[in-house]
Amino acid sequence: MDKYRIDSHKLLYHVDRVSDWLKGKNIYPIYMEIAPSGSCNHRCVYCGLDFMRYAPQFLDTKKFHIRLSEMASLGVKSIMYAGEGEPLLHKDIAAIVRHTKKCGIDAAITTNGVLLKEKLLKEMMPATTWIKVSVDAATPKTYAQIHNTREQDFNTMIENLTYAAGVRKKNHYACTLGMQLILLPQNYQEVVALAKKAKAIGMDYLVVKPYSQHPLSITTKYENIKYRRYRGLAEELRALNSKSFNVVFREHTMQKWDEGGHAYAHCLGLPFWAYIDACGNVWACSIYLSKEKFCLGNIYKNTFRQIMESPKRKKLLRFAQEKLDTSQCRVNCRMDEINRYLWDLKNPSEHVNFI
Repeated sequence: MDKYRIDSHKLLYHVDRVSDWLKGKNIYPIYMEIAPSGSCNHRCVYCGLDFMRYAPQFLDTKKFHIRLSEMASLGVKSIMYAGEGEPLLHKDIAAIVRHTKKCGIDAAITTNGVLLKEKLLKEMMPATTWIKVSVDAATPKTYAQIHNTREQDFNTMIENLTYAAGVRKKNHYACTLGMQLILLPQNYQEVVALAKKAKAIGMDYLVVKPYSQHPLSITTKYENIKYRRYRGLAEELRALNSKSFNVVFREHTMQKWDEGGHAYAHCLGLPFWAYIDACGNVWACSIYLSKEKFCLGNIYKNTFRQIMESPKRKKLLRFAQEKLDTSQCRVNCRMDEINRYLWDLKNPSEHVNFI
């Protein structure tokens, strides 16, 4: 059971925001993805943001805290700290997460987990809704090959997550802990072993998801991968599910990847989310990072309200909804399921009144 709707979407829980959008009102993001760090301590073979070059850029903590308070007042409800680098490389990541929560915004982190040490966990976990760690293997050797790092990093990451589960249990924290694996030819034989390991050390879930080719990525090694041959894993993984642990095998997303294309002609989902890179630039879409047309402003130069209300954003959103060719977009992009939902609302089939 995918109780967190990881293989679907949660926009249906934000009826008021969707209703305003249908009425043509300017919509502020519900969810944002923010990169505290442009630098990364790994070089994963599947990295979609390799074209950003892992620049040693970091968000200015003081200035970002001001923007966080403003974002909360304008209706931003959640932030995932991830992006083009490893978020835990930011020296103030714990303070950023705590301030996010203090402002009333749900905070989450996607990380490789190697830097998830005791002190950081104790400072950050009480204010964090969930932490998801990219693992991608069940053995140090395969992990090192996929993450382009030392084998010891695998052991360190497992030790950190084991400790995190213990801290959570001891202190009754609500923070959800999960692992994620990008299914590749190098690791498909280790998926079941990783699921067993995740369950044994106290994780809440393991997500198994397909690769997705970023249009700007330097990496093209997996652009023709097909997932039909791997779907048999679903049944074996399902047997590991329990009340406290779940494997989310994203079979629906794998099927969409194999079939290619999109179920909508244009992009309708951009009003509901935004991306901020490690330099403070605000982007309408992470598929078009480095494309000036999609850069809406910078949080060091403009208020969040100015950026969200700007003529440039309004023009860009109209372009996305009316002209953007989604055949050139990333298959299974972050907004894919939301786009499918919104497209159906705007383009209903026949007989919709027969509910």
